[in-house]
Amino acid sequence: MSNYDFQKDIAGCGLTGIISTKGRKISGSVIRCSIACQHDRGNGLGGGFAAYGIYPKYKDYYAFHLMYDNMEAKKAAEAYLDENLTVDLAEEIPTKKSKAIPTSPILWRYFVKVKDNKRGSSVTNISDDDIIVNSVMHINSDIHGAYIFSSGKNMGAFKGVGFPEEIADFFMIENYEGYIWTAHNRFPTNTPGWWGGAHPFTLLDWSIVHNGEITSYGINKRYLEMFGYKLTLLTDTEVVAYLLDLLIRRHGLRPETACVALASPFWKSIARMPENEKQIITALRMVYGSALLNGPFAFVFGYTRGMVGMNDRIKLRPLVVASKDDMVYMASEESAIIEICPSPERVWAPKAGEAVIVNLDKDVAA
Repeated sequence: MSNYDFQKDIAGCGLTGIISTKGRKISGSVIRCSIACQHDRGNGLGGGFAAYGIYPKYKDYYAFHLMYDNMEAKKAAEAYLDENLTVDLAEEIPTKKSKAIPTSPILWRYFVKVKDNKRGSSVTNISDDDIIVNSVMHINSDIHGAYIFSSGKNMGAFKGVGFPEEIADFFMIENYEGYIWTAHNRFPTNTPGWWGGAHPFTLLDWSIVHNGEITSYGINKRYLEMFGYKLTLLTDTEVVAYLLDLLIRRHGLRPETACVALASPFWKSIARMPENEKQIITALRMVYGSALLNGPFAFVFGYTRGMVGMNDRIKLRPLVVASKDDMVYMASEESAIIEICPSPERVWAPKAGEAVIVNLDKDVAA
């Protein structure tokens, strides 16, 4: 038997994304089926899901999903929440223990709003979203053993150590329905496999699943820290979630423009562009050079009104897209799409650095 049979496959990790542009609700059992098809792309050290539209009764509240190492951490985090936010509901996240997932952190969710006396004014120019982000950064960095792993409105992430189908069964995601789903099967290579390090990584309504490696992590991390972000989850993908928040929410870039900044063309390609386009891309590369993502990657990220799939600039990781009627699918393998959509109308592989952006129809209320 060849020695190569025992070498680790660093091209692993599997991802899937589903969106209904009409906002139709999709059962969590569908995304489970798709990501389970990519079982061999992981090694049981991380799996997870993000879903949009799952908390319609609390759609105006930020849904905090927290994991705790111990009750002391839970007590400290809840004291901070009570002081700074209005907690309408606090409850344990429903789970189902199994032989595959016999133990877990303490898992709770909180539906919160910003207190009036903590809200920013026209003078301070601090939005509710800014206050929520500050809360996430504080708890994740300053309260030992407490981690907010989901903080958006009408959406939630569910993740942990295990294969994704095991994580799906643990969180009983078949009981949730969303109009966007993303899923991830992790094969960690350079970072630890732990509950907080599983994908998706989220902030507000941004959620990202990623196959590959962000070799520019150090530069991206230092850049984000200039804007007050604190990276504590020990996985390179965390930078992408925060870069999306910075570029799109705080700096006001459109998703397609932010994608160009994250995976800008090479200078030799820019030199051959028409003059107007060349000036725009050059400006983006100069202003956001420290936000540029290097390394092999394919990622899918979701937000309240859409989903985006993208490869690195030379397509070192696979990504396949398909569509049928109002449904769009993205995955690491075509088989993961065919498993849940046997006869798509169109199937294609995006070019290197090309973002595939799918939005809800304009008349759909998210």
